[in-house]
Amino acid sequence: MLGFLLRRLAASLLILLLVLTLAFFFVHLLPGGPVHFFAGERFLTPDQQRNLERIYGLDRPLLEQYLRWLGAVARWDWGDSISQQRPVSTAIAEALWATVVLSLAALAVEYGLALLLGIVSARRRGSAVDHGIRVVTLFLYSQPVFWLGLMGILLFSYIWPVLPAGHMHSVDADLMSPAGRLLDLARHLLLPAVVMALASTGSTARYVRASLIEVMSQDYIRTARAKGLSERRVVWVHGLRNALVPLILVLTLTLPGMLSSAVVVEVVFSWPGLGRLLFQAVGTRDYPLILAGTALAATAVVLCNLLADLLHALVDPRVRDD
Repeated sequence: MLGFLLRRLAASLLILLLVLTLAFFFVHLLPGGPVHFFAGERFLTPDQQRNLERIYGLDRPLLEQYLRWLGAVARWDWGDSISQQRPVSTAIAEALWATVVLSLAALAVEYGLALLLGIVSARRRGSAVDHGIRVVTLFLYSQPVFWLGLMGILLFSYIWPVLPAGHMHSVDADLMSPAGRLLDLARHLLLPAVVMALASTGSTARYVRASLIEVMSQDYIRTARAKGLSERRVVWVHGLRNALVPLILVLTLTLPGMLSSAVVVEVVFSWPGLGRLLFQAVGTRDYPLILAGTALAATAVVLCNLLADLLHALVDPRVRDD
């Protein structure tokens, strides 16, 4: 097991280095740059533009910039954000907290709905309810996330104004009590979390349905029924527990995909998270911020895939020899 872990870890580090290298060169090949962003904001003389390039090290050869950047990253120094004029680590930490809150809430909604719909669909296989759930989940899965977000704002913020249309807190949140701030956060969180969850609930519910149908046809399920156990106990205790084992592997692989959904949801709802921060960084060509965000996203993908490999190896020892 230790050899398997070391091989996967070495491969993960190599992939991470390759992703960061490609991201560095691709970002610097984009048209424009931070100096052009500043020039668009105010008039800058050629001398001022050259001075800015010297300050941020953009006047050096690209290979030298890359090596200096790798050395700084090795010291865990991500530099300063060009557009925000503060350390990149500070900007990332603030935005990451908002993204984690949104993602955890979306995961809770997604898997809560998926388990409920998947179990109902599996227990009533072939019925009108089963077909209805499959049609609805397929419809939700096929809709773009930004369209779901816009429709959610239209329905619940304008036509039926019961939820805020965006942001993480109200403008007077600092004047509220701790309980009031928590309630205010919940109101702002509900709509983006549900939209983010609905985009993936369809596929997860269909997977729960297929997994539960397969488990319910096993011999030990028939034995449990023969012992006189209630159908509810058979499904929830014996069936669902075993059907959730492969779902854990699916969860580790789908977690990175939430980052792409978070980018769209955070932009639509003006949520101050990592996705919106990177979206703004690309627009301003903020190289340090883009590279730090890319590194964080790539690390999350690599770690989730490594975790999936380890869980798979624990469940099926045969893969340890691969």
